[in-house]
Amino acid sequence: MNQGNSEPMPERLDLLLINPGGREKIYQQLGADLTAVEPPLWCRLIAGHILDHGYSVEIIDSEAMNWNEENVAEEVRRRDPRLVGMVVFGHQPSASTQQMMAASAACAAIKDGEADRKIIIVGGHVSALPERTMAEERIDWACNGEGPATIRQLLDVLQDDPEEPDFPPDYSNVEGLVWRDGDDIRNNPAAPLTRDLDQELHGNVWHLLPMDRYRAHNWQCFGALDTRQPYASIYTSLGCPYRCTFCCINAPFGVNRYRMRKPENVVAEIDLLYREYGVKTIKIIDEMFVLNDRHVTRICELLAEKPYAGELNIWAYARIDTVKPDMLALLRSAGIRWLALGIESGSEHVRDGAEKSFTQDDIRDIVRRIQMADISVIGNYIFGLPDDDLATMRQTLDLAKELNCEFVNFYSAMAYPGSQLYTHAVEQDWALPELWSGYSQHSHDCTPLPTDHVSATDVLGFRDDAFHEYFSTKRYLDMVAQKFGVETANSITDITKHRLRRRLLEERPGP
Repeated sequence: MNQGNSEPMPERLDLLLINPGGREKIYQQLGADLTAVEPPLWCRLIAGHILDHGYSVEIIDSEAMNWNEENVAEEVRRRDPRLVGMVVFGHQPSASTQQMMAASAACAAIKDGEADRKIIIVGGHVSALPERTMAEERIDWACNGEGPATIRQLLDVLQDDPEEPDFPPDYSNVEGLVWRDGDDIRNNPAAPLTRDLDQELHGNVWHLLPMDRYRAHNWQCFGALDTRQPYASIYTSLGCPYRCTFCCINAPFGVNRYRMRKPENVVAEIDLLYREYGVKTIKIIDEMFVLNDRHVTRICELLAEKPYAGELNIWAYARIDTVKPDMLALLRSAGIRWLALGIESGSEHVRDGAEKSFTQDDIRDIVRRIQMADISVIGNYIFGLPDDDLATMRQTLDLAKELNCEFVNFYSAMAYPGSQLYTHAVEQDWALPELWSGYSQHSHDCTPLPTDHVSATDVLGFRDDAFHEYFSTKRYLDMVAQKFGVETANSITDITKHRLRRRLLEERPGP
């Protein structure tokens, strides 16, 4: 020890946020190269909020670093934070629940090494099932809302924690906190939603992230597969005003709690990413970006004025009934090159049951108009919605092949915690996945919902067969080769040579 060193000891880290990752459990072999690795939005938002209130914060993105739970636990021990925040949010409805396997393993590994290490867990899944999460996981606290205010108030309590063991901290006034009071689990009223997103949830902490580790989905860079990095994802709004039965996106926010950032601040963030990190490939995370005309128009006008607008490759979500044909040229001039549309089903009856009321002609018309504006389309489809049978699922696949979108996502219907489908499934005592990984669309133990007409096994089998049928179709591959080049078409053919392993299909009786 150098006793002559008069430099002050560094202050203890207040908060260490962890993005749990777990790609191999969620995506099997697809996670190695094809899937995106996105900056963790809610780690950014919470970190920025906490820093602004005078606390020190660091982030471990174990997904980007490809660390397992032992690596995470060792890093927690080394950094020695006052509080660990396990952040189990995602960028699409299934992402939070499917991450719970990795989050649970990381929490257990941390506690195995340091039983007294304090952990709070937050996220969409946690907000949907706060008491269950508290009862099942090796954590000290959970959060029943979006998180930043709860974590800040908890840090306030921990900072004021008296040394006398006879006077335990009072957690009863920490908004949104789920905590143990002896043998009881208390669930405090949720914190009010943050209204001023630009001040309180700006997320301007890119310097805390491993920016060289993030990459775009392979399809976003069709025709230029070497441009997947650098990459970033941003948000312009939180929540969604719609109530699709299969979606759990509003679990942390309540119903119809849609909030927007100022367009000028959104564009300033994109400008920072371009100039500081060289990012041109971007995802807009919003559950529904193309929604509020004034909001979208102003963002696109400001982006279109940038000298680098033509270099941008941005994708975002929209609905069939929110895309206005007269705004498509502006979207494209702002660097929007892909729009993801929730088409869901080829059956109008099935779509109506899922709160998606638009016609087949509406779908055909808007897809063609988007493509004519030089914007590629990702069609999102779901097999196994409550009114589905084999015939309607076939209608969905046939519609997908007719539209021939530049890319598609085929999903099996899941009862995600926090969705109307989950509530209904529990009420009806339907079989749900045994493990949280079973909610992943691509996992080995993926377990979709059955319908009144089709078993869960047959839904999953249809979904996997549909994937291979669509991406092997000559009409589709010819379109891709013409638009993006033969190399891209060949890369898709390579993908279809491999099938995901599925426990349900492996256990299905033979003929």
